[in-house]
Amino acid sequence: MDVLVASHGPRVAVAHLKGRLDLISAPDVRGRLTGIVAAGQDRLVVDLVEVPFIDSSGLGALISALKAARQAGGDLRIANPDEQPLTVLKLTTLDRVLKPYTTVEEALTGL
Repeated sequence: MDVLVASHGPRVAVAHLKGRLDLISAPDVRGRLTGIVAAGQDRLVVDLVEVPFIDSSGLGALISALKAARQAGGDLRIANPDEQPLTVLKLTTLDRVLKPYTTVEEALTGL
């Protein structure tokens, strides 16, 4: 899994993920996202446009990063989820907590 991070201000970052977010990649993604928050960018958008698959471990990584961001006074939003990740979010009702946005720009609005 590739994680590319782009800064959008002193407290805002966009993490572009590429690949499957699963049991193998989830620990690294969790560490990278919580590291971004710990470095002071506690308002985070995770772009899932190139993530074709998420399993429960991947969801756990996103929830861990969300928790870290909220504890730091920020938030985490997801953007561009593909069909499978969006279906998983809806089936688990995590779309209520990790509200999916259709674009990164939309997710950045008001963050």
